[in-house]
Amino acid sequence: MDIIEYPSRADWGTLSVRALAEEAAEVSEAVGKIMEEVASCGDDALRDYERRFTGAEVECLEVTAAEMEAADAAISQELKEAIAKAAANISAFHAAQLPHTITVETAPGIHCEQRPVAINRVGLYIPGGNSPLFSTVLMLAIPAKIAGCPEVVLCTPPRRDGSVHPAILYAARLAGVDRIFKTGGAQAIAAMTFGSASVPRVDKIFGPGNRYVTEAKQQAARRGVAIDMPAGPSEVLVIADSNADPRFVAADFLSQAEHGPDSQSILLTTSPQLARQLPEVIDSMLDTLPRRDMMMRSLSHSRIILMHDDDEMMEFSNTYAPEHLIINHADSASLAGKVVNAGSVFLGEYSPESAGDYASGTNHTLPTSGYARAYSGVNTDSFIKRITFQRLSPEGIKSIGKAVEVMAENEDLMAHKLAMTLRIEKLSSNQ
Repeated sequence: MDIIEYPSRADWGTLSVRALAEEAAEVSEAVGKIMEEVASCGDDALRDYERRFTGAEVECLEVTAAEMEAADAAISQELKEAIAKAAANISAFHAAQLPHTITVETAPGIHCEQRPVAINRVGLYIPGGNSPLFSTVLMLAIPAKIAGCPEVVLCTPPRRDGSVHPAILYAARLAGVDRIFKTGGAQAIAAMTFGSASVPRVDKIFGPGNRYVTEAKQQAARRGVAIDMPAGPSEVLVIADSNADPRFVAADFLSQAEHGPDSQSILLTTSPQLARQLPEVIDSMLDTLPRRDMMMRSLSHSRIILMHDDDEMMEFSNTYAPEHLIINHADSASLAGKVVNAGSVFLGEYSPESAGDYASGTNHTLPTSGYARAYSGVNTDSFIKRITFQRLSPEGIKSIGKAVEVMAENEDLMAHKLAMTLRIEKLSSNQ
């Protein structure tokens, strides 16, 4: 892991580059073929891909009531209580985000309104490869239900025996998911994009995944299905001062690294001592953790960067625009006020990323790869459209009629002008 001392601002752009996915063109081509085959062959293609990619023989793609009951029995009471606590906190935070109808009289006789309306059918993708991400079920399904989405569909890859991990099914039932399907990868995204005999077409797709899933979501967006956000490998940036416990920083690095080999961790610090200590502490922890090889690959493109002062650290952080930002600093509250670009921020030494990943209540589906400059993480609003309404009375026509005519004429859109002129003339004839 590189230690970079006091880089010039001219080098910040290079230092902000993420680990690039290999063979991007090949991934795009492979996903395109999967999309086309699912569009043409539907369920048969889905079964074939599961057979090839997971080794599972899936006769019935939709999870049955019996499978849901079996999952409930397979989950320990301890895990059920943990999931319930996380769900309660997620619900409380996301319910507070619900928007309200806005009504404004913009001019005499003109009433404008904005109403929140839930998206009709949403599709959630839950990975099942390195980890069964039942926490992501809560993060996506709970705000969808709070928003009022009439139908919530979930796709997740089956295990080799054709079953779905029971924790995913349990979380899905608790969160109110309506239908669950045993299909994963790019083929699941294709199924939700086009629809099949089993899987319904959805209006918007949510959820993380590998580079094939990410590419499939981007291709889905070009085929008329909305997606939550562009995504890439997960990342964390830690800002730490000389008071930070090196063990905490090392654990934060490693918890990020176990997301996958393309994940990236960055430490910004003004402490030369912490910069020197961190690699040693990480090494000592690595041997105690089960995903050492994968974490080593992630750490190979992670960085420790020494900075001159707090202002410089915050400027670099906003340039990088991290998915997760941990401010493990004695003055974290003050530095928080300088955050402009970040997905989710963790303040103080007792706020690890894992708190937000599971149970604090904030959402862990966040923009990566610098998209935090323009995108928010998933929230209740993500599942809502805001539709505007307007009603003009004769008084409203008098208020803006002339302005509309003049503007339309000057844009050379004479039918627009005519639509207003006819109404003005009718009002004049009635007087």
